[in-house]
Formats: sequence, C-alpha cells, structure tokens
Amino acid sequence: METLIGYFETIPSSHRSLLLVSGITIFWLLEGAVPLVRFKYRKWRHALPNIFFTLTTVAVNFALAFLLLQASDWTQTSGFGIINWIPDLPLWAYVALGVLLLDFFGAWLPHFVEHQVKPLWMVHLVHHTDHEVDTTTANRHHPIESVIRFVFTLFGVVLVGTPIGVVMLYQSLSLVSTQFNHANIRLPRRVDRALSWVIVSPDMHKVHHHYVLPYTDSNYGNIFSIWDRLLGTYRELDREAIVYGVDTFPDRKENGSVWGLLRQPFHKYRKPTTTGTGRTDADATGAGARG
Repeated sequence: METLIGYFETIPSSHRSLLLVSGITIFWLLEGAVPLVRFKYRKWRHALPNIFFTLTTVAVNFALAFLLLQASDWTQTSGFGIINWIPDLPLWAYVALGVLLLDFFGAWLPHFVEHQVKPLWMVHLVHHTDHEVDTTTANRHHPIESVIRFVFTLFGVVLVGTPIGVVMLYQSLSLVSTQFNHANIRLPRRVDRALSWVIVSPDMHKVHHHYVLPYTDSNYGNIFSIWDRLLGTYRELDREAIVYGVDTFPDRKENGSVWGLLRQPFHKYRKPTTTGTGRTDADATGAGARG
C-alpha cells in the first residue's frame, strides 16, 4: 500500500494521460465487441464533441491542480480532516476511507446538487443531452461544470484531510470508473447486478441517463454505489427500457454541436415535460429525460 500511495504522490502527467487514453481505447473496443445498444451512428462523428469537452475538462483540472496540492499539504501539516482525526487507522483503512469519502464529496454530492439547482442543472445539461451514451460521454462536461466539480473536490480534500497520493489515486479510479459505467457494453445481468452492490455498474448508471424523471434524478454515484443506496437515490430500470437524452432539449443537431453545447447553459430553464415512466412521442426523436 505504501508503494502504491508513493507512486500516486508523484504520478507523472504522462501516466495520467496514458490512463485517460487507454481507458477510452479499451472500452471503445469492448463497445464494438459486446455493445449494449447497436447505435445507428458514425462513432467518430459522435465522439468529436465529447472528446472536445474531455480536453476542456483536462485543461481545467490541470490549471487548478496546484490548489489541490496546497490544500492537501495543509491538511497534512495541520492534522486537519476526518481521516486524520480517527486514531490508529491502519494504512489500508486510511486510504480506503479517504477514497470513499472523496467519492462522496467530489462526485456524488456535486452531481446531486447539479440536479436540484436550476442554474447548475442547465450547466450539467451538456452531459445529459447525448443521445448515444458511450464511453466518450464520460467526460462530456461544460467547462463551467468542470470548475464547479473541482471546487467540490477541493472542499472534499480539505474536509476529509487526504494526502496528495490518495487524491491522485481517487482521481485515477474516478476516471476509469466513469469511462466504465458510461461504456456501451452489455455485461451479463447477474454480473452487472452483483457489481452494483459495490461499484456503479453500467446498467446502474444508464438508469440515470434515462430521458424522464424520476429516473434521471437517481443513481448519482461514480465509483461506489453505497451513497445512492444509503441516501435513497438508488433506482432500477430494465436496460431495454432506457432512452437516452433530455425530454426538454431534443434537438439532435444542437446536442451534437460543440457550439450548441457551449451555449446550452445559457438557455432559459425548461421544466421537464413529463414525469411518466413509459415512452412518449419524444422517443421518436431519440429524446430523453432530465437526468
């Protein structure tokens, strides 16, 4: 464990970039071999705006990374933070609890808040207007959202008291996890369900991308499924019934355009048009629910 944390304390940027590219590549290939949905799309054309927003996400996190380092160093010198207040924690428990809590403060909590606060929902909308969810959707976030999520992560680092090695481990696991649970892959149902008791599985997260409420306001987790199960936001929906997108923003052309997506947060808020669980006329356009 010491060796692992030591590696992540000084992980080179090139290794983090390799992790990003390798993850997309592996899940991209798996999508071709065992697809959940056989999308009728040009995969590269669909990927281009998603890759653009992945790069902006990387740029925001890289530009602000020094704040994580400073915050983490402060918690270690001051002894501040939840995991530093628990005496005699073995290293494995210290690391595991740190990652678990960062997953809450850095992923579950901002995700939940973005769905409850209308201006933040309009920013988060960029992620949800993808009509063909696959592994490239994972980091399709407006630059404003990247900043918002970074602020939550920074808050989590201070409150949890995590050293930089644990922070980098968490971010690496978070990256791979989001690529995995967004990937358009078909796991055996029993395998997916078993995984969902511990981590966020593909079928579990796809429910969150269903086009209508209440499913889109559920399953907010990224790495661990415990937060949704404990906090009452866990829902199930058969994988065959899921329709991707947002019911109030059904324009495929705009939702597939970098410029259109950059403008989405500045549209007037549109109240979801249905809270039903069945399919509606929106299906004909491939639209989906708020989520």
